[in-house]
Amino acid sequence: MSPSRSSTPPTDLSAVPLDPIHTGGIGGHPRGLTTLFFTEMWERFSYYGMRALLTLFMVTAVTSGGLGFDTKHAAAIYGTYTMSVYLLSILGGFIADNFIGARRAVFVGGIVIASGHFAMAASSQLTFFGGLALIAIGTGLLKPNISTMVGNLYTPDDQRRDAGFSIFYMGINLGAFLAPLIIGYLGQSADWKMRLASWGFDPLHSWHWGFATAGVGMTLGLIVYVLQRERLAHVGRAPALAPGESRPWGKLFLVALASLALIATMKLGDEYPAVIYGIFTLQLALVLYFAFQPSRDNKRIAAILVFFIAAEVFWALFEQSGSSITLFADRLTNNQIFGWSFPSSWWQSVNSVWVIILAPIFAFLWIKLGPRQPSSPMKFVLGLLFVAFSFLWMVPAAKATADGRVSLVWLLVLYLLQTIGEMCLSPVGLSTMTKLAPTKLAGLVMGIWFLAAALGNKLAGVLAGEFKSDNPGELATFFWHQAIGVGVCTLVLLSVVPWVKKLMGGIR
Repeated sequence: MSPSRSSTPPTDLSAVPLDPIHTGGIGGHPRGLTTLFFTEMWERFSYYGMRALLTLFMVTAVTSGGLGFDTKHAAAIYGTYTMSVYLLSILGGFIADNFIGARRAVFVGGIVIASGHFAMAASSQLTFFGGLALIAIGTGLLKPNISTMVGNLYTPDDQRRDAGFSIFYMGINLGAFLAPLIIGYLGQSADWKMRLASWGFDPLHSWHWGFATAGVGMTLGLIVYVLQRERLAHVGRAPALAPGESRPWGKLFLVALASLALIATMKLGDEYPAVIYGIFTLQLALVLYFAFQPSRDNKRIAAILVFFIAAEVFWALFEQSGSSITLFADRLTNNQIFGWSFPSSWWQSVNSVWVIILAPIFAFLWIKLGPRQPSSPMKFVLGLLFVAFSFLWMVPAAKATADGRVSLVWLLVLYLLQTIGEMCLSPVGLSTMTKLAPTKLAGLVMGIWFLAAALGNKLAGVLAGEFKSDNPGELATFFWHQAIGVGVCTLVLLSVVPWVKKLMGGIR
């Protein structure tokens, strides 16, 4: 790995000529994009593979090898865990910006993530929850900083930038596609359980074979990252210290304390929903505060916060894929193709299939449209619109469960609608954050972007706790209320698009 300090941290590449290291990769993109593509692919393999089993493992009876939690309790744990994964990105971004640099943060984070997955391979509640904590900490180090390095491969006005993030996003989803198929099979498949029994292993522990395989995936990602580290030598260096300057240990303590306090506060939302509404109100107040400050950077922070709120609402529905939608797939969907049954966890690969199909189309579309493409705020409007339509689509599906398990078509279309929304919002959001972020706060702003996913994931867990698979009428209401709520948010965002464009100060 690179040394921990550098006298020339590359925070701005605008003066860097397009030599082979900046053009020799996939489709004429920088070579480092290929390295980050495969590193993130394996990291996402580990994360989504474990996530495919997480809720199902928690609600499965103890006599079948699970934890025996009820739906509300499992959804609350799932929401707190996935929130922590993204919330700790702020701390990870701060550590990289002020102490070890993005490159080393990604490496250390990967080691911690792998350790967490291997801890979950043991059959005890202590190692289960300890493993979840390690994965959350490691992902907080890795996730924001690998995205920051992708942004730093390009100059701020490079027309390849959004396309580069779309390619990177396709790597994420390639890992997310493979993971549920492999890890879901190991965790759920009756065939695999029979194999374990024939080898003398307890088939009830099949879940833990899946968790261990997730750790293998992260280890492969680390191997790719180390072997191709020279491609990233010009980005992600540790910040240099001026003479007499010291590291901000006090601020590090405060950021860590604030992160833990926010996790604890959001967890209170399981019992007191008013806490979540209060935090949402605070976000709106911060938008107005920064919007009316005179400096350009403050106005751009206000724009970042608008995108933050929109993304939070989006993820609140989208991230129920691992909770309420997983339970719908497991309990209410006919999981058969031509008479062949498959594990319900395999449904979590469908979103990635759609992304792999659509990502090249969207990358081509944004480049083809060039300056005529929708602005970033309008892309966010489209993202919210499609995720609202996805839950609206599920209202008749819920009613149809009165007659038994429903067709595969309902979930296939749900994931298609959500993926179209995702392609309008998520990769574009990553790119927009790197363009709007003040130079010295790049890692921290990326952490703030992932905080939106954190709060959205926690809200998804709270909402999913109301899922009821035994009452079609209540289930239809469950989807209907959320579709209407996000539809209203979509109209509000549409109405403020011109104002947000002004706040962005000329950045699209």
